[in-house]
Amino acid sequence: MQDYLKITRNGLWNNNQALVALLGLCPLLAVTNNVVNAISLGLATTFVLVASNVTVSLFRNHIRKEVRIPIFVLLIASFVTIVDLIMQSFFYDMYLILGIFVPLIVTNCAILGRAEAFASKNSWDRSVVDGLMMGIGFTAVLVLLGAMREILGNGTLFDQADLLFGEFGATLTMTFVDDYQGSLIALLPPGAFIGLGLIVALKNLVDSKQKTTQVVVAPQAIAEVQAQ
Repeated sequence: MQDYLKITRNGLWNNNQALVALLGLCPLLAVTNNVVNAISLGLATTFVLVASNVTVSLFRNHIRKEVRIPIFVLLIASFVTIVDLIMQSFFYDMYLILGIFVPLIVTNCAILGRAEAFASKNSWDRSVVDGLMMGIGFTAVLVLLGAMREILGNGTLFDQADLLFGEFGATLTMTFVDDYQGSLIALLPPGAFIGLGLIVALKNLVDSKQKTTQVVVAPQAIAEVQAQ
């Protein structure tokens, strides 16, 4: 159980691929101009992460080390093709919006990195948890950045949610300011870089405060134990 908790913490926070490793920045910065785009790409990436992790883990003892990377890429490409076909069939309008960034999941270093660093060395159940948590952590950053940019850029939230959630999605759209002129920089790549930088800075600040608290508490705990 402790192992699973550690894997969960790493995926969501300690080793978040978008905030710590800074992997997958191309789609992260390109499609997060609204929340719906971010959710769509996040779900697709999470599926590929979990599926590729499980497959690599199951066949890790049958893959020669000399050809492991090309095989990992082929496996990832296979699952991305599945996602691509599903989106074309059931979410075509969203597929048109995401465009090239769905096939580009194949080149997402976060997915290949987890296959090489974790799935190829661990059991399938641990690999499932790792892929799921890494995917959720990556999706959370996508959604947070998308929300920031959409609110500042358009004054809305969950705009065009019907493309992903159907008729129910139309009820999710929120408008914060009527006749909002918008902030163009929030919707452009520079705004994405600024937003991501602020999120990374916030995470580093939280981590720094936690470390400071641990340093202060530890000597006090030792002193109490010695006094007893």
